[in-house]
Amino acid sequence: MRKKLFLVIIFVVLTLYAGQEFFTQEILKKVETKYGGSAKRRVEALNTLLLSLQTSRESEKLEKVNAFFNQMQFVSDESLWKQKDYWATRMEFIGMGAGDCEDFVIAKYFTLKQLGISTDKLFFTYVKAIKFQQAHMVLTYFETPTSVPLVLDNINYKILPATQRNDLVPVYSFNGDALYLAKQQGLGQIVPSGMQKNKKWFDLIDKIRREEQ
Repeated sequence: MRKKLFLVIIFVVLTLYAGQEFFTQEILKKVETKYGGSAKRRVEALNTLLLSLQTSRESEKLEKVNAFFNQMQFVSDESLWKQKDYWATRMEFIGMGAGDCEDFVIAKYFTLKQLGISTDKLFFTYVKAIKFQQAHMVLTYFETPTSVPLVLDNINYKILPATQRNDLVPVYSFNGDALYLAKQQGLGQIVPSGMQKNKKWFDLIDKIRREEQ
């Protein structure tokens, strides 16, 4: 009986997802041509994950997306891109299978956005990583504007409230709408015209538009 029920569920899932795709065959071909077959398989794995999470709770989306991208390797921009501070697109990150902390955050942000999580809840947050005594970036999720944010990180893979991440000192946060002075609870104070000064953000958006068409 259980086996029959399981087969019915699989059939329903396959029926619902049949013909659906988040990444077109054209995008897959581009990735394979530029980065190789392994990169294409990583994009296909992400596509499968996205399909499986469409109706999931936000908490599950956070967990699964965080875990998926934390499989990638941490490599500095100097080693990978021969640049001091390069912001890779999601496809560049998946293609190389590696990146630095900003690249982990960028990939998680746009994937969760693609899954329908409002960007009002998702923020790039610069912090100081005390253990390493260096600047670091994490993705923070605010259930409400005044909530203690959850931290999605490539150093500590467990999603925890910011108040439990004593190893991180928040500096400032931003998304596609505004730049904020970061606080552990709530978004903090908005920085006037902050996004206009964040050229890397606009360059990134432009690259993504050209890349994922």
